[in-house]
Amino acid sequence: MKPVDPAVQSLAIAKNVLLDPWGLDEGDLARALGEIFTHKVDYADLYFQYTRSEGWSLEEGIVKTGNFSIEQGVGVRAVSGEKTAFAYSDTLSAEALLSSARAVRTIGRQGAGRQKIIAAQPEPRSLYPAIDPVNSLPSPEKVALLGRLEAMARAADPHVIQVMAGLGAEYDVIMVAGSDGRLVADVRPLVRLSLTVIAERDGRREMGHAGGGGRTGLAYFTDDILREYVRKAVHEAMVNLEARPAPAGEMTVVLGSGWPGILLHEAVGHGLEGDFNRKESSVFSGRIGQRVASKGVTVVDDGTLADRRGSLNVDDEGNTTQRTVLIEDGILKGYMQDMTNARLMKASVTGNGRRESYAHLPMPRMTNTYMLAGRTPPEEIIASVKKGLYAVNFGGGQVDITSGKFVFSASEAYMIENGKVTYPVKGATLIGNGPDALTRVPLIGNDLQLDSGVGTCGKEGQSVPVGVGMPTIRIDGITVGGTA
Repeated sequence: MKPVDPAVQSLAIAKNVLLDPWGLDEGDLARALGEIFTHKVDYADLYFQYTRSEGWSLEEGIVKTGNFSIEQGVGVRAVSGEKTAFAYSDTLSAEALLSSARAVRTIGRQGAGRQKIIAAQPEPRSLYPAIDPVNSLPSPEKVALLGRLEAMARAADPHVIQVMAGLGAEYDVIMVAGSDGRLVADVRPLVRLSLTVIAERDGRREMGHAGGGGRTGLAYFTDDILREYVRKAVHEAMVNLEARPAPAGEMTVVLGSGWPGILLHEAVGHGLEGDFNRKESSVFSGRIGQRVASKGVTVVDDGTLADRRGSLNVDDEGNTTQRTVLIEDGILKGYMQDMTNARLMKASVTGNGRRESYAHLPMPRMTNTYMLAGRTPPEEIIASVKKGLYAVNFGGGQVDITSGKFVFSASEAYMIENGKVTYPVKGATLIGNGPDALTRVPLIGNDLQLDSGVGTCGKEGQSVPVGVGMPTIRIDGITVGGTA
């Protein structure tokens, strides 16, 4: 049997979902784009989207809420120089397309423009199955899954007094028609499971969190996966029951592998997005080719990892995602680019044009951003620290893109004394400057790990799923805000 081209399959699904039910065809798309080019614009595109999502939540042993939603529509964009006009409609019809096209074409000068037609299409890619995860498990089995998770968590430790869990699934179908001749589509499944436990001992209560997911179906959440989430959440809660107040001051900090990469994402990643650098509002602006981190520090953004939460076959402008090296051995190599910023900066598109939905404009955004592994075993990194903090997991954080300053709170952390992990601490906050912190990394672990699939990134009011990761690293001279 001849294998089905994934790009052809996705396009067929997209046409079936986004065009056929409304009597639309490729001729209607061409007419809408042609209407825009009755004025002189540089580029235009149509972004169609259909999203079906479902969520369930459990608390106090009961599945208390369930929600289901369907959203669909089209966003129409025209670009002229540095100006962008945008309109969107939740009605899919030839009339809505033409009306939106007439609205955005006013950005261009009077007089007919010329569409640039290219033959090249994005490279066919199949990083995840073109399935509908919402329908990948019957509703009674989704409820039963949450029930099993709760039972496992309560059985894990007698001090667990409360369990909260959430299960979500999303079926997202997008199609991009561009004035450069591209017509591409993507079918994007996404699932996520979250778990929070509360443990109590001697009148003290603490919380622990875990979860994960990716671009797959709900069958991903096997009992083995559930047990691992329970182990992590209960461990964090029990550790925090033992935690002492964190000391304050400047000290050496060891960041654990995996989710602590969120600090890299926030403190460094956003500053490497093209729009901030085109506007020269990032601390990394104009520094390509310069040393911005310690030797051995290599940071990549990779949207091509199979089944990962932040991965995409094509971005939201129809470009193939890439593995983009941002920092190599401490030297700044480039930025993440969408089409508009790449054109204005005379740089290459990197497949990082992303948007929350059809009702939003695309902008350069991260996919899966992580630091590559070094050569040092993590136990040797810890052994190298006379006194410091070992931050294993993080909660919330903030960063200022212009200055690079960040503040992050550790949800699981320990003291290191004379090269050994001693006691857990609570209330530790890391305060520093992202670019400066990267120049203080003398040791990089050989244990690169990506997060479990829970990341969501916000920028200018838009949220998109992302991935993060890093090996264990040592950072010298970080300010720790504590409670002791």
